[in-house]
Amino acid sequence: MVAGLALALCAAVCMGTATVFQALGSRRTAKADTGATTDAGAGAGSGGGARGRWGTVVAVLRGWPFLLGAGLDTAGFGAQVGALLLVPLFLVEAAVAASLAITAVVGTFVLGLRLRRGEWTAVAVVCLGLATLAVSAGREGDGDGDEALRVTALAVSLLVVALGWFVGGRLRRGRAVVLGAAAGISFGLTATAVRLLPELSVPAVLAEPVAYAVVVSGLGGYLLLVQALQSGSVTAATAAMVICETVWPGLFGVLWLGDTTRHGYGALAAAGFVACVAGGVALARFGEAEDAVPRQQADGPS
Repeated sequence: MVAGLALALCAAVCMGTATVFQALGSRRTAKADTGATTDAGAGAGSGGGARGRWGTVVAVLRGWPFLLGAGLDTAGFGAQVGALLLVPLFLVEAAVAASLAITAVVGTFVLGLRLRRGEWTAVAVVCLGLATLAVSAGREGDGDGDEALRVTALAVSLLVVALGWFVGGRLRRGRAVVLGAAAGISFGLTATAVRLLPELSVPAVLAEPVAYAVVVSGLGGYLLLVQALQSGSVTAATAAMVICETVWPGLFGVLWLGDTTRHGYGALAAAGFVACVAGGVALARFGEAEDAVPRQQADGPS
């Protein structure tokens, strides 16, 4: 139990910090790109815009902040997988939601963000919720479903990604929310699919449909989230993602896989879970930290 909780917290720290460094890389590249565009002047040809966009992407990918963020994300995912094998789904998913609190706090040091009183309150609520869950969580269920459920997980993963792209591409209003929700469902499927893996040996994993569900839902969810963040309100997209990523997997773990709380602590665990999700939603604007840069810093001195 202690090892699983430590891994869940490690996943939250890594993922929350990764967002900050990816934001730092994007800000640095955007600032450099703006300066280069100004120097180039308006006489550049139409092909220069496309080359400029690709150049910006390459610059972000090559920068040390992005590489550090990618490494932290990878470490966070590894810690999440380890935690999913040791503690209940609802505890791990609540910790993932808590990564937004890490983003907010680390962002104050790295990006110079300023948290308002309400945001500090949300950070405290998330920490209290996690502490409550740590005290009240019981054992991980021993159910891993049957072959039909594992095949269904792969089919649903493909369906969610396909529907997210299809529906999101045709909406004019609420596109960010729909894509963010689809990304959250996909990320929740990733966590659930990890729990459904019956064995972790390489030959067994390669033969399991649910292993491919992990890949499809993980990569598909990431692409859906990128589209969501580019489509409208970052806050709305991230809030929808947090809710859809945490709520249904937690319930699935309890109702289907046999995850439990300590005897007599069910209400306390539910309150802690709600606190983590609510605090994460309140901090949703830090899901993409560069969007939260103080306006005066982004615009420069007046």
